[in-house]
Amino acid sequence: MIGPFKTRRRPFAYPGEEIRLTGDTPSPRPTREPDASTKGLETGRLRLLVTACLFGLAFSVITGRLVQLMVLSSTGTSTVATPSEAPPLEARMARADIVDRNGLVLATNLPTVNLVADTRAVPERDLMRAIRVLPTLFPDLTSEELADRLVPGRAFVYLRRNLTPIEQQAVNDLGIPGLHFERAERRVYPAGRLVAHVVGATDIDNQGIAGIEDAFDDRLSSSEKPLRLSIDLRLQHAAHQVLSDAIDHFEAIGGAALVMDVHTAEVLAMVSLPDYEPEKIGEASEDARFNRATLGVYELGSVFKVFNTALALDAGLPLTDTFDAAKPIRIARFTITDFHPERRALSIPEILMHSSNIGSARMAMVVGPERQQAFLKRMGLLDPIPFELPEVGRPLVPQVWRDINAMTISFGHGLSVTPLHLITGVSALINGGTLHPPTLLKTDPATMPPGQKVFSEQNSMRLRAMMRLVVEGGSGRNADVEGYYVGGKTGSAEKQLKGGGYAKDSVLTSFIAGFPISDPQYVVLVILDDPKAVKGTYGFRTAGWNATPAAGRLIAEVAPLLGVTPTHHSPEGHFDATVIRQVGLKVEDGEDKHLAAR
Repeated sequence: MIGPFKTRRRPFAYPGEEIRLTGDTPSPRPTREPDASTKGLETGRLRLLVTACLFGLAFSVITGRLVQLMVLSSTGTSTVATPSEAPPLEARMARADIVDRNGLVLATNLPTVNLVADTRAVPERDLMRAIRVLPTLFPDLTSEELADRLVPGRAFVYLRRNLTPIEQQAVNDLGIPGLHFERAERRVYPAGRLVAHVVGATDIDNQGIAGIEDAFDDRLSSSEKPLRLSIDLRLQHAAHQVLSDAIDHFEAIGGAALVMDVHTAEVLAMVSLPDYEPEKIGEASEDARFNRATLGVYELGSVFKVFNTALALDAGLPLTDTFDAAKPIRIARFTITDFHPERRALSIPEILMHSSNIGSARMAMVVGPERQQAFLKRMGLLDPIPFELPEVGRPLVPQVWRDINAMTISFGHGLSVTPLHLITGVSALINGGTLHPPTLLKTDPATMPPGQKVFSEQNSMRLRAMMRLVVEGGSGRNADVEGYYVGGKTGSAEKQLKGGGYAKDSVLTSFIAGFPISDPQYVVLVILDDPKAVKGTYGFRTAGWNATPAAGRLIAEVAPLLGVTPTHHSPEGHFDATVIRQVGLKVEDGEDKHLAAR
């Protein structure tokens, strides 16, 4: 600042140099009393300084409040909610991810914000403006709905959840006091409907309400460690695509498909169609939310003859025993017939290959109802199956097990089970006879429980040979996949009517298969709900024309992904010579051929 007097400038000198001043040393200046104008100038300067300080303090307060509202409130939890109305988000641990067996994410969280209001802090004029303006930002909100929520004096009101950044900014720009942003998390499902019935879904509060999300809600809410499932997303995609194509092609109303490891009972793929988007479960129909693979309880028809044949082997019946299938069986008011009658006596392998209801019924009566019931219970078919999903059906079992029940159950009528029951039981029959509970969690073979022995290894080998016979020369020919040595069984059952009886024009078809059947590693199941006869099926809608080729395609898709090496060999070395001869497998030129019984 330039003062009223001039001063003499002191010359610059490096350290150690002497400074000499020329001229006379100025004498002290005389002092004088400040006049009135000088006092006024100093007073004005003081007032300006005080005013500047006040303005600076005011701007600091305003800036701090803006930072609190725009930054802290948008990224932190609203502090106006009471514990009973909305628990602080910091008190909740983030929900853990759900991943497939290879670590691919099936369910995870995305950070988001919810719009909440404290109407105690909203002036009446702004309250009316909020009711009028917010519907223009959120068309799903109505002024009437907001008027019901924005009641003066309420401390905490949810207005809308999961705002996008653009929506959050738009609300912020309104400048309405009392509107706050609560930090939240939104559950998302990268695989979408592909795993809908496995993973399930959460509600608006991120709490599990279906599938794994429901069954493991406490575990997912209290741990950050991902929950690893047995599902292989690659196989899940293949099963979903194959089943979807089959439903479209055969004009079915729905279906299910499963792939299981026969040695661990791990479910590697599980699809139920129709399905839904997990993030929109509230918009899904009841039919779409229904899990046909685990909750649906069905009479499965002739596919159940696998258990009846296993029962005969378990009871010690020789493979060469024959049973009269020349004419229908009449018992009480029922008549048991064959779809394609052979009209002659059939051996045990032939009964399975030709899917004879008559032969199956006679075979069951030789064993007896008591032993049949005990065997099926040992196979886990009469009780709810232990599984990690809450959506598991209970078998429908006869209250009294009479001769007629034993006969109809032998070919898959009169006993209703879930597809999960079926694939778990068949896995035990073909893996050497050990029953493992099915699981949706990845299993460590080193710590896996030993399982329950329910069938002998010798009988398991015999049954596998007969299942191969079905694919070579029976109704399962359309499931044969070159190089993978498939063995299985078809099933076609008239659907039950709600009021009792059976629909003559509606069927449930299925095909279950193990591969390679000489040394099974995996088992697949395909079920179609009410397929139609279409071009190429010659008027037929039974399993051999729809579920069977779908299962074959599924095996062709998943076998390479599972690392199963294609082979071209005869059954020699896998089935002993006696079984090959008795079952009807013929070794010819190094290839396995069917020795047709006429």
